[in-house]
Amino acid sequence: MSVRIYVEGGFEGSTKAGCRQAFRAFFEKVIPRGSFKVIASGDRTAAFKDFCLALRQNHREYTILLVDSEGPVATGVWHHLATPKGDNWQPPVGATDDHAHLMVQVMEAWFLADQDALTDYYGPGFTPGSLPGQPNIELISKQDVLRALKQASKNTKTKGEYHKTKHGFDLLELINPNLVRTASVHAERLLTVLRRETTP
Repeated sequence: MSVRIYVEGGFEGSTKAGCRQAFRAFFEKVIPRGSFKVIASGDRTAAFKDFCLALRQNHREYTILLVDSEGPVATGVWHHLATPKGDNWQPPVGATDDHAHLMVQVMEAWFLADQDALTDYYGPGFTPGSLPGQPNIELISKQDVLRALKQASKNTKTKGEYHKTKHGFDLLELINPNLVRTASVHAERLLTVLRRETTP
């Protein structure tokens, strides 16, 4: 079955294209090329709206929502998204637990699972010792993830301090998804569902 993945990320023009390309490159390392399509919806609210519309109208493809959790996740994904402290989103008709997925606690946490890729990307001046040593990346707060990336990269010679739109999608293309799934239960869940739905 073909899969459509509605992701939080990108805004207009080149950033949406960069977002699509980055997630596509990341997923193609573990699932067949051409078996899925990434839709960069922009902000998380737009991603949810696009996902709901696709789920309602398109029954020939498997539809997935992928957004940041923005905080620790102690419950199921839909319960997390439905809480007032979250987005207050109710699952649309037809949505199961396997339709909604989270990057916990933020997309950039995935980068911490592959510190070799970070070091190669930033080159001289990058200080991996500034990154958290926590092997479970889901336990690192969004603020600490972003602070650590900026601290580790601030003295690099060519790229400078971590910047989401300048560096984020480049890094997503480079990191190893098998390292990410080992460090994140929710990433493992996402990749397992994608593999299941794209394997004949």
